[in-house]
Amino acid sequence: MSTPTGPANGLPVRMPRPRQPGRHRRPEPVVAPEGAPTLVLAVPGVPSGSSRSLAEETLSIARSELPGLDARIGHVDGDDEEFPALRTVLARIASERSVRSASATPEDAQPDPEAEEVRRRTAESPAAVVVPLLAGPDSAQLRRIRQAVLNSGSGAELTDVLGPHPLLAEGVHVRLSEAGLARADRARLFTVATAADGIILATMGGEEAVQAAGITGMLLAARLAVPVLAAGLDEEGAVVRAAEQLREAGSRQLALAPGLIGPEAPEGLLESASKEADCPAAEPLGSYTAVGKLVASAYAAKIGIAQRAPQGAPAH
Repeated sequence: MSTPTGPANGLPVRMPRPRQPGRHRRPEPVVAPEGAPTLVLAVPGVPSGSSRSLAEETLSIARSELPGLDARIGHVDGDDEEFPALRTVLARIASERSVRSASATPEDAQPDPEAEEVRRRTAESPAAVVVPLLAGPDSAQLRRIRQAVLNSGSGAELTDVLGPHPLLAEGVHVRLSEAGLARADRARLFTVATAADGIILATMGGEEAVQAAGITGMLLAARLAVPVLAAGLDEEGAVVRAAEQLREAGSRQLALAPGLIGPEAPEGLLESASKEADCPAAEPLGSYTAVGKLVASAYAAKIGIAQRAPQGAPAH
């Protein structure tokens, strides 16, 4: 027989911890609603095993942020077999939803108000929400993604790209520190001998992308206390011009920091830009944790569910 303080044999028991009151209480996790649209991550660039692995890791983080989430991968340049094309994935999701809807309620079944409400919400929501795996606006890539959505006939909706955002600046900082090109934490009193005193933040997508990267660059400059200039990898000579501008301003030890997730940049482009600018380069953001969080956040905002804001996001 047990007592309120433990079992009769005197062994201690693990009692449930009381819920912490007040504003410091840990928020309850938000789960994806039943019947919610499928999240489809639109992966740009030439499909490869590494880009698929990156996308899978990103979705794993998104699912941990939003339990119960149905999430899939669609490649903008997919081949419908090993790397399924975005258009094909969306069409398949729409077809699956139609089948579920047709077989949801047998004709002789008793009415179920809760089930009816789920079916109503499902019917009113899109079959899928497409989140582009892009750190910033890239008009060419977004045009292709929109066309794939339209051609699929799925009625899917498209979110904004993931940046600019403070979490992306954090991710670039982490990649620079991993490469030995920046201090991991400005508040700590230690130095890195190879730390850069000027950063070129590389992006893809034309002038609009460079402007957006400039916002991330300002956030990064505040973190590192060094000048940061954004430049387009897809604009000939832009990275070299940014390097010259930084050197003219007094920077002597430059670094190239990709403000990119990775798959959107053609293979070898970063290495070429690094050589032309005569400076070392950090790795792209890749499957950095914040990328998965921003994917989940973009999806949640599109379907209108309240989600705990990612750490580093401005409060609204």
